[in-house]
Amino acid sequence: MKIHKEGSSIIIIVFGLLALANLFLLQNHVPPVILYTFAGASLIFLLCIVSFFRIPRRVFTFDSQAIIAPADGKIVVIEEVVEEEFLKKPCRQISIFMSPANVHVNRYPCNGEILASVHHDGAKYPAFNPKSSTLNERTSIYMRSDFGAEILFRQVAGAMARRIVNYASVGMQVKQNEEFGFIKFGSRVDIFLPLDMEVCVNLCEPVRGGQTVLAKKTQEI
Repeated sequence: MKIHKEGSSIIIIVFGLLALANLFLLQNHVPPVILYTFAGASLIFLLCIVSFFRIPRRVFTFDSQAIIAPADGKIVVIEEVVEEEFLKKPCRQISIFMSPANVHVNRYPCNGEILASVHHDGAKYPAFNPKSSTLNERTSIYMRSDFGAEILFRQVAGAMARRIVNYASVGMQVKQNEEFGFIKFGSRVDIFLPLDMEVCVNLCEPVRGGQTVLAKKTQEI
């Protein structure tokens, strides 16, 4: 298992602060029960931070005619909507809620070209709230897939998230399952697809980024 580059400085800072706090308690001769309890809690907290930034070994799914899950989490939305920002037409929205326990690396769902990559400041609604998709801090990545479909996916910050990292830029030719970003501490990813793609997941189903097929092309688009 590797640690994501976005977490390196945070882990070092947290380790340093916890080490100083434990050293302070030790030097001030606090009762052993308090010292051991705080030390144990510090270790658990540090391990949680390390776990959040983990990149586990994973066998990816590659399918040039499919949309692969861009993130780990649970499907919280599958519905027909009108996407107003880029697609400007009816499409299928699939949303993945990412808890703090999930792997938070985000990956491109298909091969294609980036047509737009935009960051929006916003509110801090919980990521499972439908309002978060359009009102929270978010990035919108608009691309044309190699099989001809124009799709949009958004990184949406939740109530706990404090930074969205997005590596996509206009004109990039990207490959399925390559990293396009990271969201720190709780979040959501929305994917907007053509209505004539076959959805392959169900509501409340757990998915794994880079492995789970969300939808497949059913005809020429």
